[in-house]
Amino acid sequence: MNEVESELPALEARGLAKTYVGGASPVEVLRGADIRVPRGELVAVVGASGSGKSTLLHLLGGLDRPTAGSITVGGADLGALDEAGRSKLRSRSVGFVFQFHQLLPEFTALENVMMPGWIAGAPRAATRERALGLLGDLGLRGRADHKPSELSGGEQQRVAVARALHMKPSILLADEPTGNLDRRAASTLLEIFERYRSLERQAIVVATHNPDVAKSAGRVLALEDGCLKPIRI
Repeated sequence: MNEVESELPALEARGLAKTYVGGASPVEVLRGADIRVPRGELVAVVGASGSGKSTLLHLLGGLDRPTAGSITVGGADLGALDEAGRSKLRSRSVGFVFQFHQLLPEFTALENVMMPGWIAGAPRAATRERALGLLGDLGLRGRADHKPSELSGGEQQRVAVARALHMKPSILLADEPTGNLDRRAASTLLEIFERYRSLERQAIVVATHNPDVAKSAGRVLALEDGCLKPIRI
């Protein structure tokens, strides 16, 4: 990464709007939301259920297209890419962590973490080494050969985080990642986020209802009336 690239934000969205059409009347979810996340920052997005937090993350990660506005990830303009280009950018530059972790049940923890490397066509030996290193960092080296059904909820979520970090993404997007975890497992997950934020300068956006998650963030944005507003917790 050269000096110019290092100064680019990991993620930036301007004037983001999203309106769903198809029911009795259009539903406006976002109306001019702005967010800028530099490398090494953890931003929490809070808001009532149905306020649009998941929609926001889907747009930021290129899983859906906005009605209006622009999104750049690591300096790449999502709006300028066709579907193939967006898919390639997602696989290499965006890491997703969901509430229900979405691990593939027929694969081991190691294989689940290796999956992004396989999809990207990375050398198998390097992919395995990276996956084992991540599992080790997250305290799961001894669980590498276990399938998701043999892991606790907290362990499954850590595997999901390792998978999301496999390609060293510009931005990590987490949607209610502690929603199904007990307090201890949630605390462990927050420690992991903080470690990668501080040591790897990983940029992270977390949508959450959990006040402990919000308090751990360097910045908190409230999604209200379709816009993002900075608040203090």
